[in-house]
Amino acid sequence: MTRPHADEDEEKPLDPSVEKVRKKLIRFMGLNLGLLFLALMVVIAALVYKSRTAETPAPAPAGDIQAPAGQPVEGDIVLPVGARIVSQSISGNRISIDVELSEGGRAIFVYDIAEQRLIGRFAVRTK
Repeated sequence: MTRPHADEDEEKPLDPSVEKVRKKLIRFMGLNLGLLFLALMVVIAALVYKSRTAETPAPAPAGDIQAPAGQPVEGDIVLPVGARIVSQSISGNRISIDVELSEGGRAIFVYDIAEQRLIGRFAVRTK
């Protein structure tokens, strides 16, 4: 292989009109990159501002009743005739009622307040 001459390794100066166009392209590229960087910084600043000022509403606890403001939740809980309520307990949207039945036994009724329906009835027995 022959090695090219040293004269050919050096770049030759560009024509003045081509050099003028090259300088304009470099200036255009620098300006566009600067604008792109500025636009990116504006978007990032807007995201940071939104994340710091946005109020996140407190999530409602799972299973709680969502009642309209100023209006109480109403419904009927039907128990057997002659039953007497011994105690009650509420958790989320469920209420359990311990009742003494007219026959002398006891039972626990579990109601879903949001759906306004009986979920279960459990007889209380002793061994």
